Amino acid sequence: MATRREIVLRIASAIEPLYGEAEARQIAEMVVLECGNISRNQLLIEPNEELEILDLDRIISELSAWRPVQYVISREWFDDMALEVGEGVLIPRPETEELVAWIASQEEPTAHVLDVGTGSGCIAIALRRRLHRGHVWAMDISSVALEIARRNAMRYAPDVEFVEGDALADFSQLFATKLDVVVSNPPYIPRSDVRLMRPNVTDYEPQLALFVDDDDPLKFYRAIARTSRKLLRDGGRLYFEIYEQFAGEMVDMLIAEGYSDIVVKEDFRQKPRMICAVKSL
Repeated sequence: MATRREIVLRIASAIEPLYGEAEARQIAEMVVLECGNISRNQLLIEPNEELEILDLDRIISELSAWRPVQYVISREWFDDMALEVGEGVLIPRPETEELVAWIASQEEPTAHVLDVGTGSGCIAIALRRRLHRGHVWAMDISSVALEIARRNAMRYAPDVEFVEGDALADFSQLFATKLDVVVSNPPYIPRSDVRLMRPNVTDYEPQLALFVDDDDPLKFYRAIARTSRKLLRDGGRLYFEIYEQFAGEMVDMLIAEGYSDIVVKEDFRQKPRMICAVKSL
């Protein structure tokens, strides 16, 4: 049996050629925290406590093949929630946490919200916890994603309502009430940018949730914006997580689709990654 420190060092040294020293250690610590069921403070204060991870060799093998650590441990933290993730579901990112916080800071606690392309359910569940007197629907085309999202909701927000639907179709027929908010983090990375990305993303995360054809990179945004005009009440808001390269094009598209009061917001890296638009009267 090895100590917590020794296991961190063993994992980190195995994957350092892939990720570099700092990220490799961060990944190794994530494994130890999850498998040891301990907090980061416990790891820092008691690094020499013994820990047995029975499938450590398998874990190292999978990490060394670029499999994302979140899929290896089946968890990712998002907005203080330990969410289940797995192949077929996009791994939640910190930028999306910022989008959730922005929405919660602008909307009433009673807001009726739809999350389009919910994936793990991270946006819908986090917003339901924050907008605690409203109602949240979560839609996805993937039955795999919806199954995982439902399990996450059962733990943190069991009254989120899930709907199977296609973001590129007219999904307004699926809802019988007007909404205050529609939010989406749709596919937005042009396929030509795949060459710039690492295998832990391109080889494992669902391409359906990541990539769009180069000839129309805004097609999901445009379709969602068009359908959302039918669903939003007058003055309701549409929020998107966006690709930083398309911020200007997004503003033009939303104006053309009948939205106003458009705000582009930067993320913690000072990149334009979020946008909000109001349904015009």
